[in-house]
Parts: sequence; C-alpha cells; structure tokens
Amino acid sequence: MKVLIERLLKESVAVKQDLIQYQLEHIGKVVEVTLKALKRGNQILLCGNGGSAADAQHLAAEFVNRFLFDRPALAAIALTTDTSILTAIGNDSDFSQVFARQLEALGRAGDVLYAISTSGNSANVIRAVEAAHKRGIETVAFTGGDGGGLAPICDLALIMPSRSTPRIQEAHMTLGHIICQIVEEELFPGKAS
Repeated sequence: MKVLIERLLKESVAVKQDLIQYQLEHIGKVVEVTLKALKRGNQILLCGNGGSAADAQHLAAEFVNRFLFDRPALAAIALTTDTSILTAIGNDSDFSQVFARQLEALGRAGDVLYAISTSGNSANVIRAVEAAHKRGIETVAFTGGDGGGLAPICDLALIMPSRSTPRIQEAHMTLGHIICQIVEEELFPGKAS
C-alpha cells in the first residue's frame, strides 16, 4: 500500500513540476486576462463535466465568496449548477448545447470563460467556447494530454502534461487556487492578514 501511495504522490508532483518548467508564462497570462476582466466589471464564467463541473463550481465559489481573506465579492458563475436550465436545454435541444445556450443568455463581451475538460474533447465545452467567441468572450482552456479539440480553439490554454484524469484534475485545482490567490491579492492589496 505504501509503495502505491508513494507512486501516486510522485506522479502528482511530477505533473506540477512540469507545469513549473513549461507553463509559467501561460499561467501568468491567464491571471492577467482574469484581472483585466474583473477590473472592468466583467465576470468569469466556468464550465465542465463531472469532476470538471465540480472544479468549475469550486473556483466560482472562491471568486464570489473569498479565497484567503475577506474582501468584496468577485463576479463568477459556474454554468454547471442550475439543473432546470441544464435539463431543459438537454431535453429540448441537445446536451452539447447546455453551456453554449447559457453563454448566449449570460455572457457579454469582455467576460472570460474557463472551459474545463480533462480530455479537451467534451462536445458541450467546445460548443461553449464557440459561443463565447461569437460574443467577444475571452476563452481559457484547462485541459490535459495533447489538449484535444479544445486547446487550439481557446485564446489561452493551460494543458496539464498528463493523460491521467486524476493527475490532470489535481493540477487544474492547483492552478485554479494559484489564479484565485494572485487575483485576490492584486485586486485587494493590504487586505491579507
């Protein structure tokens, strides 16, 4: 058991070490885009399926409520949370449209979409990016492996250097937390205790 635990922890660490080596510039650009949108009074929209839906909700909560310290709320919406909207669109249209349709209703130019998909091939997340581009919304892919179909169509892509879904999701949350912390500290200097 200890050998397995050690191997899995080392795999997780290795992904994050690769991020340090290859993704620092991209992470910085995502922070900049996020900061600019929030300073303009725009919002962060997030979407994903399964564990990525949970990540979208987690990060939206960190922006809206607080991350490390109390401060004014930041505008963020997880497009994964309204079961009535999701099931209506899935039933009346197609499940591949569940996020795109919400972007048509809620998104506006200058917003930022965090499109989360471990494989980069989730049809509804790809459709969301397409809808975002039509509305002038900047797009950020959180993905893994080779980025799938998602990474090449996004304005910025954070591609986790792994094909293991758990390792990709762990790295997504690490990056999400890094982004939240820097955004919070930049927007509200001196508030941290």
